[in-house]
Amino acid sequence: MEHGEVFTRAWVVELILDLLGYTADKDLCDFKLVEPASGSGAFLTVIASRISASCQAHQRPIVDAIDAVRAFDLLGRNVEQSRAVVTERLREEGWEPKDALRVATAWVQQGDYLLQSDAEHRADYVVGNPPYIRLEDVPDDRMTAYRSACSTMGGRADVYIGFYEIALRSLNHGGQLGFICADRWMRNQYGRRLRQLVTKDFSMDLALVMHDVDAFEDQVSAYPAITVISNKPQGAAVAADTSRSFGAEQAQDFASWYLAGELPTVATASYQAARMPHWFPEEDSWPAASPARLAVLEDLTERFRLLEDTETGTKVGIGIATGADKIFLTKDKSLVEEDRLLPMAMVRDTASGRIDWDGTHLVNPWTASGELVDLDAYPRLASYFEKHGEALRKRYVAVKQPQRWYKTIDKVDHQLTRRQKLLFPDMKLRIHPVLDEGGLYPHHNLYFIVSDVWDMHVLGGLLLSKVAEAFVEAYAVKMRGGTLRFQAQYLRKIRVPDPATISESDQAALAEAFDKRDKEAATEAALRVYGLAELPD
Repeated sequence: MEHGEVFTRAWVVELILDLLGYTADKDLCDFKLVEPASGSGAFLTVIASRISASCQAHQRPIVDAIDAVRAFDLLGRNVEQSRAVVTERLREEGWEPKDALRVATAWVQQGDYLLQSDAEHRADYVVGNPPYIRLEDVPDDRMTAYRSACSTMGGRADVYIGFYEIALRSLNHGGQLGFICADRWMRNQYGRRLRQLVTKDFSMDLALVMHDVDAFEDQVSAYPAITVISNKPQGAAVAADTSRSFGAEQAQDFASWYLAGELPTVATASYQAARMPHWFPEEDSWPAASPARLAVLEDLTERFRLLEDTETGTKVGIGIATGADKIFLTKDKSLVEEDRLLPMAMVRDTASGRIDWDGTHLVNPWTASGELVDLDAYPRLASYFEKHGEALRKRYVAVKQPQRWYKTIDKVDHQLTRRQKLLFPDMKLRIHPVLDEGGLYPHHNLYFIVSDVWDMHVLGGLLLSKVAEAFVEAYAVKMRGGTLRFQAQYLRKIRVPDPATISESDQAALAEAFDKRDKEAATEAALRVYGLAELPD
């Protein structure tokens, strides 16, 4: 795996070319195909066979294909090997040795694809298996050049991000990219700029997950997926997943289903897939789930509004971070002045599904108007904070603002205390909304939802359901043991109906299910409200 090389099996190459429609019945001499990193020639060998067959079918000499392919590689030995396998394949196909060598020599060039001129890049097809190299493993001068050339290479990106960007920007109108590559960019932070580029300017046509498939010559843990992306407005998209038994025969079957464009779903022992009217419209993260579930989520995304919504005054937030919980949290009601103690909701208070408050208070340095209190007016509070002054002043927030050394990291919004709110523990195996009728302020391990319009028991029923959970599950980071993170960014992905459109009977069913903590009943009512017959696994 030197230089990030992982060589692709021939049947995978055949599949990618089939999915793109790069087939011998077309006059392939009239198209330009680019391969960014030729390696040992795995892609080029198959491409040579298809171009050879196309030339024979269209009665053209093989030298007419000299400009039909451009392949690049950094390493001289890979260039020589790629030229050799192309030459050998074309000779096997019956072409004159000198013509075969001339074509192979023209096709394969030594160079850095990410730093080539635009003229070298223009293509109708870009195919390949980009190298897997962390940017920090690239020499500094080259890394600087890459970052300058590839605006999507933010943070700790892998070099393959740049291959996607340069390839996409090189496509002629209607052109297609077909890569087999790690799919981490679809969800990780470092892939965000690339997702933004795809969402804004291209059509995500296919994501075929192949995590357990024996797709490469060497065993690697690469989380591979085949992605097909077109230079056109976003159209219909296919989400697909495979099992370990997916191989050459199953790949042909899948390609036939994909290209036929007729049946909305397919499920076999080796693969399952679903067609969707569009890909997901947001670039901050793309969901991960079974194809059938992704299709449902995409449909809901299309038909319903986001949970956080100005029209209903529904907001998602996180509780207060203090920067020193051992000092700011207490159960001692006589510790400071009574009006400096704010009842706090903790994660442990929500365990039963109802608030079982354990008596924790915030030692509160904030006034109702959002200013820090004058310690001269609160001698017991002043004495308590000064007792812990050394620890409080060492905090980053206090070093930045020494005169405000006794502030918590977050400010207290006193209106939130009085409001009804649904509370969500940060980490849980299942979605777990708990209603605070008002009176408690959430700790920073709790996320909250407030609304001006929703009946919170009805909304609680919706959010208790497996439909709401499916959104979080598709987007959230999963911890060890399958624990989900119910952070604000994932709760905001949930789509909900206009509360005014929910019938009285369904409102009652949702509220009753929430009050009884009956997830099955909540899901049954939610499916009716969302107009779903079922929620696929």
